[in-house]
Order: sequence, then C-alpha cells, then structure tokens
Amino acid sequence: MIMIPVVICITTKRCKTFALSMQVEHEVFIRHLPEALHYLSACTLITYESLLAVHNILFSEFYPWAGQDREVTMPNSLVSKAGIYFSHPNDVRLAVNEGLRLGQIEEAMNNKPGEVMGLFAYGHPFLDGNGRTMLIVHSELCYRAGFSINWADTTKVDYLNALSEEIKKPSYGVLDSYLLRFKNKRLDRNEWGKSILSIKGLDGFDEDNQIDGDLTDAAVLEKYIQFQQQRGYTYTAHTQETQSLATIWNAIPANGQKAGAIKAISETEVIQDIGRGQYVVWNREQLTGAEIEIDKQVTISSSGEVQLPRPKDNGLTP
Repeated sequence: MIMIPVVICITTKRCKTFALSMQVEHEVFIRHLPEALHYLSACTLITYESLLAVHNILFSEFYPWAGQDREVTMPNSLVSKAGIYFSHPNDVRLAVNEGLRLGQIEEAMNNKPGEVMGLFAYGHPFLDGNGRTMLIVHSELCYRAGFSINWADTTKVDYLNALSEEIKKPSYGVLDSYLLRFKNKRLDRNEWGKSILSIKGLDGFDEDNQIDGDLTDAAVLEKYIQFQQQRGYTYTAHTQETQSLATIWNAIPANGQKAGAIKAISETEVIQDIGRGQYVVWNREQLTGAEIEIDKQVTISSSGEVQLPRPKDNGLTP
C-alpha cells in the first residue's frame, strides 16, 4: 500500500487543500467503497467503532490518521464550517452514538432520518471524509429500516442549508422535512455503489474546516458553550455502547409464543419485531431450533424453540 502524503493547513482562517490531492482522495474513496459497504452490511449492530472502521477502510490509503476521531487527532481544537460549530472533541462520540441509537429504531429512522444525519454531522468525527462516511452509514440504517433516500435527486445547496439549520436547531424537523421528500423504496445493496457515486458534491472539492482556536482558551470555550446552549439538545442518559439491545429497541421480555421478524442480534440478546411498533427481547443462549438471522420471519415458542413459517398451501396439496 502506498501512503500518499497530504499537508493539512491548520490556521485561524479557512484551510485550502490542493485540488489534485482532493481528486486523488476521491479516487481512493471510489476504490474502497465496495469494501466499506460489505463491512457495514455484516455488522449486526452498528456502533461508533463501526463508523471508525468504515472511515479507515475508505481513507487509510490516503490519510495516516484514517479511522481516528478528533478526540485523538485534534483534542483541543474548536472546529467550524460556514459559521456552524461542531461538537467538542470530547463529545463527538456522544453525538454520533445518539444518532446511531435513533437510527437503529425502525420507527424513529423512518420518521427522523434528518435528525439522525444531523447528529452525525454535529459530531463531525474526522478531519476530513465525514460526509462520505456518514452517508454510507446513514444509507445502511435506512436500508435496515426498509427504505432509501434518493440522494441523486437532492440539491447540494438545499441539502447543506437544511443540514446547517438542523445542526443549529436539532429535532425541529428541518432536515427531516427535506429528506422525507426523497424517501423511496428500499434500494438493493448491489445498487448502492452506483447510487452513492451519482450524488452531487462527492468529488471532494469542498472547502475545508476552519479552526477557531484552542478550547483550553476560556474565550474559545465560551463560544462553543453558547452555541451548544443555543442548540438545546438533550441526549439520552446512556450511550449506545453501555446499553443493551433491549434498551436500544425499547423491547420488553417475551412472554409466551411470539411471531415476527428478527431485528437485532448480540451475543446475549435477540430482538424480535412483533408488529405495531412493539419489540420483545429473547435470551439468545436459550434459543434452539432454526437459525436466527436479521430480517428473518420466525415464530419463537415460550420455551425458546425457533420455527420458520410453514410454506403457504397452494391448494394442490392432497
């Protein structure tokens, strides 16, 4: 693997990178996109570490710090873009995890795809490559929730304006309203590569972030605190990594035989969608019978026996 050296300018003014370097970066992104999509599709539960891994897959050939977030690469810097402040480096994980928590609740993802994306964008984990990494993760969350966003029909300026408003005023539905206009049937994963590459603004020629000072400076920190207070967003009490699947999906213990689709699996828990926005949790170690897989329709008895649906009678059975 050839590591391409890139000089990143860090000043109090907006940074610029060479167009040629950004073109090479985009070519690296295209080359590793299939690998990143395959990795993400295999994740039973998408975590913050999953997002770091996707960024590393996409950009490790280009950036030595690929897969490392701002808490590591710029722990004391206040970062902004077009007058919008991103999260404190220590809060990056908190913001992204809240997006991942909401994004893996089917009903929430169907109704609030913009709030999820806004949390990813406010977290802004990386020095570069945030938009592309977030888009891939967001597309996977949409897929698991049963739909796709037709990004190719969006307008870059309108999307970025809505995203900026979402960051400034999260949960007001600004970006939700915009993205829901382009909500469509679920797109097969085999078509994702072509779809993602057709999106406007993925050429990597955008302006870089602005570094607005050191957060150890009281005046700089005060700017961040004021912006955060203006946002007025309250996170859940626990981050995703400290929550069980039952907590993430708001699932109750199964009581009696249940039929429905498997929605999430961990080493110890299995979440089943029993319809009407209700989920139950099973102890995975107690389940026997048919193999359990995401989106597979099964019936689970009170004793934990997993059964597949019986084939429909076509009327020809004697």
